[in-house]
Amino acid sequence: MTEHQDRTPRRLDARSLRGLAHPLRMQLLDTLRYRGPATASQLAARLGESSGSTSYHLRQLAEHGFVEDDPERGKGRERWWRAVDQGLTFDSADFEDAGPEVRGLTEVFLQEGAARHARELSAWLGTRERWPQAWSHSTDMSDMTLRLTPELAVELIGKLHALVDGYRALAPAEDAPDAEQVRVHTHLFPIETD
Repeated sequence: MTEHQDRTPRRLDARSLRGLAHPLRMQLLDTLRYRGPATASQLAARLGESSGSTSYHLRQLAEHGFVEDDPERGKGRERWWRAVDQGLTFDSADFEDAGPEVRGLTEVFLQEGAARHARELSAWLGTRERWPQAWSHSTDMSDMTLRLTPELAVELIGKLHALVDGYRALAPAEDAPDAEQVRVHTHLFPIETD
């Protein structure tokens, strides 16, 4: 991994949320984070958008510090973009006293995140037969129900995140033949039982 990829996640605040809480901007940022630097035209083709639209939204992301020019790429008029951070953290406690505009932006951010998770899982299910059998036996789509207090829920979330973060240090080299980038989704939320 390069030094750029090792950066710690960025904690969202009200200002940064204003620059990010838009479905296309979130897709652009995710694409740059997971697939690496690209031009507005490349991103437009990948996401089925116009290059004018992707250019505009990339500039908005840059204005809020989510993306930047990639000086190692691009010649002449070709502008390459890269993600600044490799992850985001969102703490709902930071927005408890926010006004209606920011609460609406948090809703957009959270709903788009949930939709992205659903798209990623659906994409895996639709392509799983194309993967080597070893990967078919190395995936998980589980759900579990526990009875917890809010304090125990926070503890469990922290332990899950620490466990996943511990595997970052074990990551094989980029050129390892059977290594793939994987996504881990965790969702913990209360459910009504009546």
